[in-house]
Amino acid sequence: MAQQHLDRLTAIDAGFLHNEDSSSHMHIGAVIIAEGPPPPHADLLDGIRSRLHLVPRYRQKLAMAPAHSGRPMWVDDPSFVLEYHVRHSALPRPGSEEQLLRTAARIFSQRLDRSKPLWEMWVVEGLEGGRFALISKSHHALIDGVSGVDLAQVMFDLEPEPAEPDHPDEPWQPAPVPNPAELAGAGMAGAVRASLKMTAGALGAMADPRRALKEARGAAEGLGELAWATLNPAPSTPLNQPIGPHRRFVGVRHDLADLKAIKDAFGGTVNDVILTVVSGALRGWLRSRGVRTQGLELRALVPVSIRVQDGASTLGNRIAAMRGPLPVYIEDPLLRLRTVSAAMRDLKDSKQALGAEMISNVQSFAPPTILAQAARINFSTRLFNLIVTNVPGPQFPLYVQGRRMLDVFPVAFLPRDHALAIAIMSYDGRINFGLLGDYDAMAELATIGEGIEASVTELVALARRQLDTAPTTA
Repeated sequence: MAQQHLDRLTAIDAGFLHNEDSSSHMHIGAVIIAEGPPPPHADLLDGIRSRLHLVPRYRQKLAMAPAHSGRPMWVDDPSFVLEYHVRHSALPRPGSEEQLLRTAARIFSQRLDRSKPLWEMWVVEGLEGGRFALISKSHHALIDGVSGVDLAQVMFDLEPEPAEPDHPDEPWQPAPVPNPAELAGAGMAGAVRASLKMTAGALGAMADPRRALKEARGAAEGLGELAWATLNPAPSTPLNQPIGPHRRFVGVRHDLADLKAIKDAFGGTVNDVILTVVSGALRGWLRSRGVRTQGLELRALVPVSIRVQDGASTLGNRIAAMRGPLPVYIEDPLLRLRTVSAAMRDLKDSKQALGAEMISNVQSFAPPTILAQAARINFSTRLFNLIVTNVPGPQFPLYVQGRRMLDVFPVAFLPRDHALAIAIMSYDGRINFGLLGDYDAMAELATIGEGIEASVTELVALARRQLDTAPTTA
């Protein structure tokens, strides 16, 4: 999707802005560890500058509609300075990974400046073993919700030799700063386009009433299931309490082959295995705090890909969020895995994801004040206890300025009254967990990381035993 001057924010992206406050920051990113030494800073800046045209949004800032009459828009920043966004730091000796992750936690504790493009890239040198790190930080509203493309992705090469930059025909020139009347006009044009899209959908329904009736029934069922989920709230736990602005961050790494071995031995998906080991870690942490886990099932907000009708006849990929189960009441890891797998199958077969997609579409036409309230409902503690998001990454090495990327730890965000978020990403044969916690509420965040390691180790041992004893065919 093109990223143009005067684009209106989507309803979902505007929701991320509405949900942000001094304690709940809506930026996301990653801690990337690479072979050293770090490239010269001037070379890194030149490399980024040569690819910025691939992500135009990274030279744009927010512009508010006059009198808050509509959703914010993206406009070119005439004062854009790359050096402001790409920053440099160094770890004190010995330069341990623990020191790196503490540095990342401090960086993610600071809100982005809304008067500038909403991103930062930190180069951190001095990591033990001759390595260095990149810490990417972008506002959730900045990331292209359709393609998911961000600056960190276009920075990397498939080969050690950096690719020749694909310079645009003309050097970048920011569009003129719009005046209030132009902002109002652009906002009105965006609203008209949205209305025309709705009208086109209605005309399509008239042309194919059977399909429209089927889709309407499915959406109604989905909304009913979402309403049931709202009326059956997530349980109250220490994970859900007021949070402050400061963060802790812990990284856990594993071989992707281990999680695939668990899946192959006992069925389900890698995502089911992830929810199972997270459940095991949270079970141990809750019990260490004296929380009774008998009969306790936490709810995770789990983004999933769904297939829906898009336009007249084509199918498109969409992202919706469902409430995934975290059965911390189950001690037996295999029973926990089977329970998670069965529940996730039922959720994917249900209309809950379609209902979430429909709510998103409805919000696209909502006035800003209604949209703000809807966005807060979406992140309510009534719906879920924490975010658990799994991002499949490339299973081959990537390079930045000729340096091989060794590890990536993804960083999610903490909605209001949610003290923990877990992001997972696979890359080049590894799968890494990034645990982001509120500094005060999650003082034992490292304990949860250790619990994930222990849960994976336990299931891997059971999987190997199962595979070793499985009958072989001649």
